Amino acid sequence: MKKWIKIILILFFVLLSFLFLIRLINPTEIDDVSPGINCPEIEKYNPDILYIIPNYNNNPISNNEEWCDYILSLNKTLALHGINHTYGEFLYLNITQEKLNFGISEFEKCFNKTPKMFKPPQLKISYNNKQLVEQNNLKLSTKFNQITHKVYHCDDLGIMSNSLIHIF
Repeated sequence: MKKWIKIILILFFVLLSFLFLIRLINPTEIDDVSPGINCPEIEKYNPDILYIIPNYNNNPISNNEEWCDYILSLNKTLALHGINHTYGEFLYLNITQEKLNFGISEFEKCFNKTPKMFKPPQLKISYNNKQLVEQNNLKLSTKFNQITHKVYHCDDLGIMSNSLIHIF
């Protein structure tokens, strides 16, 4: 085998090992947390961060006080995950300040705290909506985050299966 091919292969495996270690060290996350979505993954994977959908299927989370109390009792970092979690919600729709305020308000009513982080559904967001999120002092989670963190999905609804994410 040629010397440069060996160097490339060694470099590839070193980078892959480094990425694997980063994913082991970084906080784990679960997306799509809502009272309307079954989520045994919370107990199974014991994540550090829960990304909450504040109005899934037009069911505001503040209407479910028992669920809010349960999520708070887990003592996890909580973050906002869209508003309704419809496909392309933050990519194709121009989210108004009022709509974002509604999502934030639901989060605050449920958990008695203001979200500090935001992840758009399917990680898709337009430039204008990105500006809106940042103007509201929400740290935006990006696609790069999915590479450097283990990100599970409630009810195993992600593109990649949770069991595969758990292995790598």
